[in-house]
Amino acid sequence: MSPALARAVPAFFVVIWATGFIVARLVAPHADPMTFLALRCALAAAVFILIALAVGARWPTTPRHWFNAFVAGVLMQGCYLGATFWATKRGLPAGIVALIMGLQPLLTGILSVPLLGERVSGQRWFGIVLGFAGALLVLFPRIGEASALPPAAMLVALAGMVSMTLGTVWQKRTAASSDLRTNAAVQFIGGVAFLLPLALLTEDLRLDGTTEMWIGLVWAVLGLSVGAITLLLFLIRQGAVAGVAALLYLVPPVSALMAFFLFGETLETVQIAGMAISAVGVAIANRP
Repeated sequence: MSPALARAVPAFFVVIWATGFIVARLVAPHADPMTFLALRCALAAAVFILIALAVGARWPTTPRHWFNAFVAGVLMQGCYLGATFWATKRGLPAGIVALIMGLQPLLTGILSVPLLGERVSGQRWFGIVLGFAGALLVLFPRIGEASALPPAAMLVALAGMVSMTLGTVWQKRTAASSDLRTNAAVQFIGGVAFLLPLALLTEDLRLDGTTEMWIGLVWAVLGLSVGAITLLLFLIRQGAVAGVAALLYLVPPVSALMAFFLFGETLETVQIAGMAISAVGVAIANRP
């Protein structure tokens, strides 16, 4: 990959990842969440398998390598996404969900020291904290959407945030030499193994087949699962996990801009200020 393209990867990742909130909003009335996520993971796994077979990519060579990729998939594709959708369905406002997920870079920075031996500099910590403050301002007008927050949904969302953090650290620690395409295929198989039983046990497997549902599914598979996850795995391999996690602070601002243009949602002055602060924080956290 050329240096110019490598520098553009973080921006592409943030923009694509931010569309996840748009997809969730588009699909929510038309499909049961675990059913939708299980189908998304299954189709993504199939796409990566076909790509890997077409290019002759190297598959894991030992049971341990298969296990490592499978665990990363359970944590990042199954637990994280499942918790996010479940908490939202149980009445937790999207702003609160995004705020809880915004704790991930802080937890990643803490865990990367003992688990990965990475040194998180004072500059990076300052950028992480500043990015969180900016994300908080972006989400501030949405925090008061619910007068009472469901405790169970709060706990599940927190568990999802921890799962994504642990999955990111696990990926960095175990997949340094694995092929990204086959690693992603096994990850999505792990996601299916976690999500499908939940769908079978708790849902009616509802997929209403509307245009909105199919548009959301196609983009969730090709854009989010294939595109964004590939970029995320690439970023984790190339950089410190604390710096990569800090990029997620740009997701709420970008999502808010998308909602402004697509759904006519208003942008308040405090949100615009938060966007600028998040951008500065992420820039500081990822500065060499």
